[in-house]
Amino acid sequence: MDCPRKEDNLARCKCSYPGCGAKGTCCACLHRHLKNRQLPACCFSSDVEKTFDRSFERFAELVQAEKI
Repeated sequence: MDCPRKEDNLARCKCSYPGCGAKGTCCACLHRHLKNRQLPACCFSSDVEKTFDRSFERFAELVQAEKI
């Protein structure tokens, strides 16, 4: 999928997963993660993102702890 904003998106992408094929293509990333009951890396701080636990549950824990 070609994205006209891919270069701009890549400059802001927090994803640290080396094999990610959706980097810079936010719509593909979002669809992939939502299908798996997850949120994309951009919803998390860098230290949390690196754990690769991007589950809805982890996000809710962070909101409850006021860390997001």
